[in-house]
Amino acid sequence: MGRRIGIIAGSGKFVPLAVSEMTRKGLVCIVVGIEGEASPRLENEAEVFSWLRPGEAAGVIRFFRKHGVSEVMMLGKVRPAVFLRQGLFGGLTRKIWDGLEDKSPTGLLKAAVVFLEASGLRVLNPVSVLKPYFCEAGVLTKKRPTKAQFEAIDFGLKTARKVADLDIGQTLVIKDRLVVAVEGAEGTDETISRGFRIAGSGCVVVKAGRTSQDMRLDVPAVGLDTVRSLIRAGSAALALEARKVAFFQRDKAVSLANANGITIVVRELKTSR
Repeated sequence: MGRRIGIIAGSGKFVPLAVSEMTRKGLVCIVVGIEGEASPRLENEAEVFSWLRPGEAAGVIRFFRKHGVSEVMMLGKVRPAVFLRQGLFGGLTRKIWDGLEDKSPTGLLKAAVVFLEASGLRVLNPVSVLKPYFCEAGVLTKKRPTKAQFEAIDFGLKTARKVADLDIGQTLVIKDRLVVAVEGAEGTDETISRGFRIAGSGCVVVKAGRTSQDMRLDVPAVGLDTVRSLIRAGSAALALEARKVAFFQRDKAVSLANANGITIVVRELKTSR
């Protein structure tokens, strides 16, 4: 029997891929899927799986204790709108919520880490498992960015870092060095679609992490569906911050980008002092 890892799964197509990868490495994945957020695919990928409502904090602890879990990861996103449905909250979740001064997405995730660790569960950084999905700087596609696109990319990534640090979003859509869409609660793919509706084809999409990105709380990610969204929107390029954004299904995504004349580039973004 391998090492048992508890996973609290939110939304994101990469989450089942991550669970599959961990299972392939011999880990035993005990998964809680947040209703309305997690993928049903997880039921087939996990050794043990249970659905729980977003407000069932006590239920999460009971589930993991029942299955002998002492280490957990949080993977995927939970839409901020979920926390507006407070009628779903159990008594313990309500108590935690009422005691929070910072109810931003990052504030909520930090509170979740404190709660889990106070309950005797060690919260792991998933980077040790997901490291192969993070890219070093370079151009991943056959087509390189033009000079104008490089300028838009570098402008966009620096701006995306500032927006991410404000806990707003991590994806921007840029056209001619003008920010036309900022990621909100809807996620990366919908942000790309919104940018297309505003500015039309030819946009550059950028995604960056926070200056101090705690991967226990949030793993910025893109994947094959991101490239499909770029194609539908007629986007010219996708740019990612090196070692801060996980790229899932990379080979298929790059192949699809090559077939549609889209540039994918990974750029180093130095921390300002």
